[in-house]
Amino acid sequence: MLQVSKIMPQGAGLAPVLHKRAATVELDWDIRQKSRFEATDSLGRQLGIFLPRGTLVRGGDVLVAEDGSMVKVIAAPQTVLRITACPTHGSPFDLTRAAYHLGNRHVPIELKPDHLKIEPDHVLADMLRSMHLIVNEVSESFEPEGGAYTAGGHGHAHSHAPAAAPAPHVHGPDCSHGHDHGHEHTHHEVQPVAIQIHKRKPHNH
Repeated sequence: MLQVSKIMPQGAGLAPVLHKRAATVELDWDIRQKSRFEATDSLGRQLGIFLPRGTLVRGGDVLVAEDGSMVKVIAAPQTVLRITACPTHGSPFDLTRAAYHLGNRHVPIELKPDHLKIEPDHVLADMLRSMHLIVNEVSESFEPEGGAYTAGGHGHAHSHAPAAAPAPHVHGPDCSHGHDHGHEHTHHEVQPVAIQIHKRKPHNH
C-alpha cells in the first residue's frame, strides 16, 4: 500500500504538465471529509491516506505519495438534493432563507449563486417545498461549505497588528476641556510670601 500524508490544495504551485499527468482518484463527500481512509487510484494502486486531522479533501486537490508520485482528487458524483427558487411562487431570496434554516440545523450545504445542494433527507425536502422551493434529487459532485476555521479553508492566516497607541495629548492655549482624564500635570513651585501683620496700639482717651 502506498502511503499518502501530504496534500496540495487545488494543486497550487504545481506545474500544469505535472497536474495533467497525475493519476486520479474519485472520492465522494463521505470519504473526502475524513483524514484517514483507503482508496484505489486510476493506476490500480492501493493508497493509504493519513492527513492532518480536520483536513477536508476537495475535488481538484492533489495528494502526494511517499514515493513523490501525485494523485489528483476528483469529486465523485453522488445523490444530492438540488434546491432552486420557484419562478412562479417565490424569489431568489428564498434560497437565502433556506440556507439560514438549514444552517441552523447544521446541515452541510453547497452554496451556488442560483441553487443549493444538500445530502438526501426527506424531512428537509418537505420543509423546503413548504417554503415554495423546488427540490430535485440528482447525481452530482458535492462540495459543501467548510467552517470558517477548518483545515480545509483557504489556508492563509490573517495577522492583525496591534493598533497604534494614540498620540499624547498636548494642552495649548486654546484647550478648554477639563483635566480629570487621568494624566498628570506639572505645576511650577509657588514661593511662599511672608505677610506681616501690625497690631494697632490702643488710644488713650
